[in-house]
Amino acid sequence: MLSDTDHDFLEEVRAFYAEALTPELARAGRMTTWTYSEFEYGRRWQKILHGRGWGAPHWPAEHGGTGWTPVQRMIWDVETARASPPAIMRIGRDLCAPAIMAFGTDEQKREFLPRILAGEDWWAQGFSEPGAGSDLASLQMSARRDGDDYVLNGTKIWTTYAQHANRIFCLVRTATGARRQEGITALLVDTDTPGIEVRPLINLAGGHEFNEIFFTDARVPVSRLLGQENEGWAVARHLLKYEHGGGHGGTVELRRKLAWLWDMAALQSDGLGGTMIDDPDFLRRFSELSITTSAVTFATTQAFAALKRGDPPPPSIPLLRLRSRDLMQRITELGLDTVGHYGAVYQPDAYKVVPTAEPIGPEEALLAMPYYLSYRGASIAGGTPEIQRNNLARNLLGL
Repeated sequence: MLSDTDHDFLEEVRAFYAEALTPELARAGRMTTWTYSEFEYGRRWQKILHGRGWGAPHWPAEHGGTGWTPVQRMIWDVETARASPPAIMRIGRDLCAPAIMAFGTDEQKREFLPRILAGEDWWAQGFSEPGAGSDLASLQMSARRDGDDYVLNGTKIWTTYAQHANRIFCLVRTATGARRQEGITALLVDTDTPGIEVRPLINLAGGHEFNEIFFTDARVPVSRLLGQENEGWAVARHLLKYEHGGGHGGTVELRRKLAWLWDMAALQSDGLGGTMIDDPDFLRRFSELSITTSAVTFATTQAFAALKRGDPPPPSIPLLRLRSRDLMQRITELGLDTVGHYGAVYQPDAYKVVPTAEPIGPEEALLAMPYYLSYRGASIAGGTPEIQRNNLARNLLGL
């Protein structure tokens, strides 16, 4: 039961979305097939949020956050997921910024945080390498100290939306030690630095979300060191609490996908004079997904009940996120089965914000294939389930 204050806040958020979310921005949100919307629409939406004073609700108030209570943050997460605005490239705001707040110098905080909040700086995350993905401590990209600079050589891979980023948060190796986690350093790097080359990696759905970045004698000032040299593993672990955590928005997104699946099935013929919602196998699979989604939603709400402003997500949230990833894959798999042969058509030009082609087949079936293909990567992005479960066993269960 919401208090009068929280109910007023709920109405304020809904009124904001009704006014600010134009049809074009709403379509950008609907046509998002996985992580982020088309970049320009995400950038526009961040500037709208910043203008309203809501650019980073989860930030501490002293850095430009809203100062909302945990209940108000929950309301915001839920209403945002329901409204489905453009999905912002959030690496700077949601991942790098908390690390800068925790480990950055006062000068770094003054330089970077306001620009992230205003949608002027966009960050990529330079963690994974061709030989170091889920096993992040194996990274080998070198940073050699030369006077007032570090000289970087090596490769980063799977850098999401790096083609749009003007900065990148990098983990580099500055020394070797008995433990692989030793000798890792965190650096804040401008992507227009000479010696940095960004090359595209096209995903299964035909989208350009990922990139490979090559560093060849790229010089980065020592003033861009985040935290202490050779102690970047602590910075990375702090950041990954936010990447591997989550919020109420993720569970609402599951429910939105279930609603999409049901509405789409109600329009698809079962070949027997009815629709797919009359099909017993569809109903059985849909019911299992719906029940499991309700269980994950309840557990997530419990885990966030005592969350304090600015704290990382509770340690149990990564476990729920693993479950949510699996659920999303199963939902999109059932969606593809439901639309049948229409799901085999590759038509990325039809689901752009400004489409350049008419959809082949019914419009409600348009996103079934891109959803399915995009969410295949959900079990790898941010760490494979096997690595995540090992981390949970150590950090949560003490095994």
